[in-house]
This record gives sequence, structure tokens and C-alpha cells, in this order.
Amino acid sequence: MKLIEYADRDVLALDVANILAGELKNALLSHDSVSLAVPGGTTPGPIFDSLSAASLDWSRVQVMLTDERWVAPDHEMSNAGLLRQRLLVGPAAAAGFTPFYVDGLTAAEASEQLSQTVARHLPISVLVLGMGGDMHTASLFPGSDGLAAAMADDAPAVCPINVAGQDIGRITLSRPVIDGAMSKHVIIFGDEKRAALDQALTLPVLEAPIGAILQEAVVHWAA
Repeated sequence: MKLIEYADRDVLALDVANILAGELKNALLSHDSVSLAVPGGTTPGPIFDSLSAASLDWSRVQVMLTDERWVAPDHEMSNAGLLRQRLLVGPAAAAGFTPFYVDGLTAAEASEQLSQTVARHLPISVLVLGMGGDMHTASLFPGSDGLAAAMADDAPAVCPINVAGQDIGRITLSRPVIDGAMSKHVIIFGDEKRAALDQALTLPVLEAPIGAILQEAVVHWAA
């Protein structure tokens, strides 16, 4: 794991956007198409704002989420909705997008179909992850229903997850897909998450799922 500390969150957002754009450009030099997997939530928004304006051949970039709540894309909690507002705009509007929500199906019913779709874009060229204070990443939540299956070596590309206390189901990239990305970046803010990151390195991965993908990751942190 490589840890990079930044003076503030604005500097982090600009620098990480430049790093991601550079990695995508380099990947496009040797591949006809590349894949970019990113999280939802508020943390990556400023990164998306800058990255969306990057000068590269976005028509050869396939964007997907690391995970999604099982809600329609126009729902206020949809990660896909955030991407369409913050990343898939400007030059980046030319990118392809792989949505995870399938109308009329449950997350479990759609997971096999989605796994086949995602498999066509593997390995992920550039991956961005967040981390919660409970040491989850994507929708790999400690104690969640479906976590062990999603963390298994033979897990399909996409797995359904149900988190205790949450009414809305989720779907997530599995641990093998996340860990198999060619380039992995983790974005965290604040002292609490920095401490959680350090703790994750000492715990079993089912208790701290982020720990399963840290070995070759670059962690970007600002207070």
C-alpha cells in the first residue's frame, strides 16, 4: 500500500483527477478500450468534476460503478444518477456506461446477467474506491448478507448484498474483480477514516473488507 497525504481536499481532488486521467491515457495507448470503475457518494464528486473535462478519447472508455443501491436511476439515492450529473458530462459524456440497476428484477435475479456484462470489460483498467468508517468498500459491508460469497475467490463479477438495517438492497463488484484491477486508488478523508484504515490492516478481511484490496492500492488522504 502506498499512502499519499494532501494539504486539503481540494488539492486531493485535482491531483487525483489528473492521476486518473493520465492512467486512462496510458492504458489507451495499448488497448482499444479501457474500463473505469468508480464509487458513488459525495466524496468523489469534486474528482469527477475535474476528470470529466480531461482531454482523452472518452469514446473508448467504459465507465461502471463499484456498487449500486437497487433503485431506479432517477431515484435520489442512485449512484448512477450522481455519475450522470458529475462525471458523464462534457468530454466524458462520450464514454460508455454500464448501469447495474435492471428494472423489474431483484439484485439477486440480475446479478448473473450483470456479471456477464461486466466480465467483458475486465480486468478493470482504473479503479477508484471509497471506504466507510466501518471499513467497508464498495458494498462489501462487514456482517452483511452476501459478504462471504462476494469475497470468495470464485465469486462472480457482480454480487447482491443486503445490509442489516437498510431497506434498500445493493449490488457490488466482487472482491476478486476489485482486487484484480490494474490500478487501484482509495480516497479517504478525516482522522477517523485514517485510523480505520490502519485498523483494517490488522483485521480479518471479513471484518474489514477494505483490507483485502490494499496491498497494491494507492490511498489518497486529506484531513
